[in-house]
Amino acid sequence: MIVSMSLMCDATDALQPLLKTGTHRFDHLLAWMDRTGWARLEHLAMVAGACLAILWSVKLLSHAVRKAVDDGDDSTTSDAERRAETLGSVLNNTARILAVVFFLLMTLQEFGVNIGPLVAGAGIAGVALGFGAQSLVKDVISGFFLLMENQFGVGDIISVDEKHTGTVERMTLRVTQIRDAEGRAHFIPNGSVVRVVVLSKEFARAQVDVGVGYDTDFDAAIELLQRIGQKLSEEWPDRVLEPTQVLGVEALGDSAVTLRTLTKTAPAKQWEVARELRKRILLSFREAGIEIPYPQQVVRLRRDPEG
Repeated sequence: MIVSMSLMCDATDALQPLLKTGTHRFDHLLAWMDRTGWARLEHLAMVAGACLAILWSVKLLSHAVRKAVDDGDDSTTSDAERRAETLGSVLNNTARILAVVFFLLMTLQEFGVNIGPLVAGAGIAGVALGFGAQSLVKDVISGFFLLMENQFGVGDIISVDEKHTGTVERMTLRVTQIRDAEGRAHFIPNGSVVRVVVLSKEFARAQVDVGVGYDTDFDAAIELLQRIGQKLSEEWPDRVLEPTQVLGVEALGDSAVTLRTLTKTAPAKQWEVARELRKRILLSFREAGIEIPYPQQVVRLRRDPEG
């Protein structure tokens, strides 16, 4: 028992210097907080509150713009809705970056760091980086003009340089993200985009070519195609904007005569309408006895006179 008490006393004596040092440092911290610490924390809290207010205002503005252009139809996305979604995404990302940089600079200034040389150095570094990273600057400038000119937006179906085709999921000042029909995500730098074909701008057209035999009554076949298109437009008014136009004979093939049809559809609905139209044409032609011929080849054998 006596040994245990002796060990406890020795441990207490050993901890006393550490306790005195910790208490002394804590007193210094309280004194610093009383002098300038609380004031600096209040300033930083005000800066953080201002940054959060700016971010909240930008988010609220983006939401208000989206709500203002919303037509209430969830099945289709209008051009104004896509543009509002794209600009809102870019504004939110830019506001986050600016708010974080501003808060870090103000924090350094509150703790006595002179940010003047830092800002000047950042400017010089930015100029040097501009020369060294010309592709990055090119991407940003190209992305800015893509957004300002409203060439395409989030939700559009585009074909980039005839290499990548898909739906635009995200746009920034540097890259455009599209997802193709197989679910693969493509990140394309805006500076590398040379030619863009928008497949869902305002409206689209479904082109369906039908092959019939040479002995077919073409007037009857054209009339049947018109009736099929008229019925489809009545049943799908949200996807088919105008009845199908039968343009007539498009080509004379080896075994079939090609009849071409065009159907004006809502944006990005041309593939769905074309598939449904082909199915109805196949069933209607089968009922009407109109043959859709298979490729045929005539082979003639000639006997050799000397044989």
